[in-house]
Amino acid sequence: MSQALRKVPENVWNEGEELEVLTFDIAGETFALEAVRVREILDLLPETTVPGAKAFVGSVLNFRGRVIPLADIRLAFGMEATKPTIDSRIIVIEFDIEGEANLIGIRTDKVNEVTTLAKTSSELPPSVGMKWRPDFISCLVKRGSDFIILPNLQAIFSTPHDS
Repeated sequence: MSQALRKVPENVWNEGEELEVLTFDIAGETFALEAVRVREILDLLPETTVPGAKAFVGSVLNFRGRVIPLADIRLAFGMEATKPTIDSRIIVIEFDIEGEANLIGIRTDKVNEVTTLAKTSSELPPSVGMKWRPDFISCLVKRGSDFIILPNLQAIFSTPHDS
């Protein structure tokens, strides 16, 4: 299907022309998650490695008395794992997996801001030349001379990943 005919999924925009998001950095790229999914932004917490788990969600942490998985989506995108810095944070989101609401921590290099993105500035990732799996990206949103990546969490969390 040609790029001109492919459309950004409507469900990304929640019946509106704008989307309120939290932006964050991973490996020099700017990503965004719908602000309504975000439950909390945390400084790094002690994490427990889960033996035999995939590296992408290889540990858990204690979030307000609940054990939740900690995802490093950089690994899902094939980026190298990095050491945390003083700016590293964990974004706790609520996300439905197979119809069940789950809390998941996402490790980031830096949390930036809550902002509004315009639907008119969005487009699907190109089919050719991407270094990441295009199905892991809901859309790209142009802001100034940069792109903000909206990850497709449903695809990322429902796809088996290599260790």
